[in-house]
Amino acid sequence: MSAEVDVMVEMPKPKVTERPARDLNGWPMLGLSLLLLIAGVVLFVVGIAQGQLAVVIVSAVLFVAGVIVAAGLTPVSPGRARVLQILGRYAGTIRTDGLRWVNPISVRQPVSTRIRNHETAVAKVNDADGNPIEIAAVVVWQVEDTAQALFEVDDFVEFVAIQTETAVRHIANSYPYDVHTDEGGLSLRDSTDEITETLSAEIGVRVQAAGVHVIESRITHLAYAPEIAQAMLRRQQAGAVVAARQRIVEGAVGMVELALDRLSENNVVDLDEERKATMVSNLLVVLCGDRDAQPVVNTGSLYQ
Repeated sequence: MSAEVDVMVEMPKPKVTERPARDLNGWPMLGLSLLLLIAGVVLFVVGIAQGQLAVVIVSAVLFVAGVIVAAGLTPVSPGRARVLQILGRYAGTIRTDGLRWVNPISVRQPVSTRIRNHETAVAKVNDADGNPIEIAAVVVWQVEDTAQALFEVDDFVEFVAIQTETAVRHIANSYPYDVHTDEGGLSLRDSTDEITETLSAEIGVRVQAAGVHVIESRITHLAYAPEIAQAMLRRQQAGAVVAARQRIVEGAVGMVELALDRLSENNVVDLDEERKATMVSNLLVVLCGDRDAQPVVNTGSLYQ
């Protein structure tokens, strides 16, 4: 049994997408800021000593300018980006690590662009056959668009967690835990690669609105619910016993055929149909029995 999973989840188009911010190398601006601050302090001391009001005013202007320039300095760590807002409007994203300089009045919000893991809690759901199962998964994801992550959803980390759990439940409802027919098909237990690929695709579509890229996902826990686990275990054991018996019978039939052919080719004994039937019956009992056969010596004739 297989199920067709529709992963085309309708998501709104993003209103804001990431773009580079206007920034400068921060080290020259740091030097300029220190120069202005030092010049302002020196001129202030000179102005006070000489009693010149104009020099004091100029020193104050230089000092304030130095503080403003210093306010625009922004350190950016590797694996983290800075999202800029100026008077409430998105002004771009800084991804270049190091000391950068931006508009001093901008609001700079850090966003991690490192790879993250999220593992869902064990959820109890029904599979495609209606059997209650327990399932959990882990998803590896990374922020790809910082603007969408901050402005398209309220909390992108919580958004990823909720959408991942929703996708896991949807996948569990769309496939059976195991396939018990000869027709085959995808199942949660046997088709791990196909199921995880479908799960990754569905999660990726669901979190696309938050600017998140799904690297991979894996099912970490899969089992029948406790109330039916024993019954399903007996069913699996019965299937294994039937499969083993089938394999034994196939091997035994092949061995009997080989024995009859070798006896006939080498003219060891001439067997009529009734003796062949008896020999086949005895060999099958010996080869297919669970216990060691007890030999019985027949001192008479088969027909007596």
